[in-house]
Amino acid sequence: MTREEKSALSKVPAITLGFWVIKIFATTLGEVGGNAVTLTLGLGYLAGTAIFAAALAALLVAQIRSDRFHPTLYWAVITATTLAGTTLADFCDRSLGIGYAGGSLVLFSLVVATLVLWHRTLGTVAVETVRAPKAEGFYWATIMFSQTLGTALGDWMADSTGLGYNGSALLIFVALVVVTVLHLRTRVSRPLLFWTAFVLTRPLGATLANSLDKPAASGGLGINDVTISAVLALVMVAAVLLIPQRAGRHPETADAA
Repeated sequence: MTREEKSALSKVPAITLGFWVIKIFATTLGEVGGNAVTLTLGLGYLAGTAIFAAALAALLVAQIRSDRFHPTLYWAVITATTLAGTTLADFCDRSLGIGYAGGSLVLFSLVVATLVLWHRTLGTVAVETVRAPKAEGFYWATIMFSQTLGTALGDWMADSTGLGYNGSALLIFVALVVVTVLHLRTRVSRPLLFWTAFVLTRPLGATLANSLDKPAASGGLGINDVTISAVLALVMVAAVLLIPQRAGRHPETADAA
């Protein structure tokens, strides 16, 4: 591959159906994995956040220093953001007493603020343009805030609205169908639709996870978090290795390719 061909590729994957399948596996793993460390193993939200934040920092350094898209590394970073986002949201919502609604509002504001700053700085928030370190910094900051928002939002929907885990998952799925229809049938901003879907898939994974690991009295199946985490980790690895992936192509070069 020539230098020009490399410069036309982003450091994140092309957005395909496979991308969303792996993303949902990652968000579900993040929820049960975070619960396994903080609740089942009894380490608590603060310690769990510190552990996953350290892992995230190391993986993120490797991702930013890399000169191209590596599927295994990319999805390891994504999974680390879901794990850290789960424990951080739980720490803020429960330990600090902010509450699900308050936490969701604060985190939503951070997601919007990051996207606005990204757009004002670089002129676009399209993920296909993520190549230089500055764009990648905005990209991962948005992802981290959105993953944390998704946890708080999923908990708020399931626990505070009366929908429960299954009802919340169904409502989020319907919202994702609407986003898909808008993508296929309208000219609504593609970056806006992408980030909307990215945020929504996080509470979808969280509510699906909670329907598995929460006790039956709370509407779950009561399966051990550690067991689910191990199974999902294997599924995640298989998905990353088996589902075809390619680097996204910069929109300014896509038409010429």
